[in-house]
Amino acid sequence: MSSPSKRREMDLMKLMMGDYKVEMINDGMQEFYVDFNGPSESPYHGGVWRIRVELPDAYPYKSPSIGFVNKIYHPNIDEMSGSVCLDVINQSWSPMFDLVNVFEVFLPQLLLYPNPSSPLNGEAAALMMRDRAAYEQRVKEYREKYAKPEDIGAAPEEKSSDEELSEDESDSSDEQVAGKADP
Repeated sequence: MSSPSKRREMDLMKLMMGDYKVEMINDGMQEFYVDFNGPSESPYHGGVWRIRVELPDAYPYKSPSIGFVNKIYHPNIDEMSGSVCLDVINQSWSPMFDLVNVFEVFLPQLLLYPNPSSPLNGEAAALMMRDRAAYEQRVKEYREKYAKPEDIGAAPEEKSSDEELSEDESDSSDEQVAGKADP
C-alpha cells in the first residue's frame, strides 16, 4: 500500500539527491531544514536561507508548511516569523507537486517575482512599488546581514530575531548581535 509516509520518504530522498543540504529536526521525517540559495538574476543571488519545512501527516494531499529561518526582505514573507504567502502552497497545492517543486520552482519564482499586492511585509511591498532601486538595495543589505553562506551552519536557535528587532538602522549594533551567534 502506498502510504503518505512512503511518499514523504521518496520526496525527501529526491530533495537530498539534488543539490540541497537537508538537516533533519526529528526522526519522523516530518520536520527538517533545507538550505536554499537565492536565485540568480535576482537581488537575492549570493544569499543562502535556511528554510524550515514541516510535512503534515496527510502530505502530499496537504501542503508542506515552510518558513524562512533567517531574515529576508520580501513583500510576501513575514520578516519576523518567516511565514510565506504563496498561493501554490497555501491554497492551490496538489499531490502532483513535491518538495523539489517547492525549492526549484515555487520559492525561486516567489523571489524573482514578488507580489506587492498581497503583502505579508507591507513596508517591503510599499518600498518596492514606490522605489524599486531602494527596495533592491534593502534586499541586498538583508542578504549581506542575514544570509551569508558561512553563517548558515550556525544553529537557528542561536539567532534570536528578538535581539535584532530595533536594530535595522544601526550597523554597529548589528555587528555586535552577529558576533553573539559565533561560537
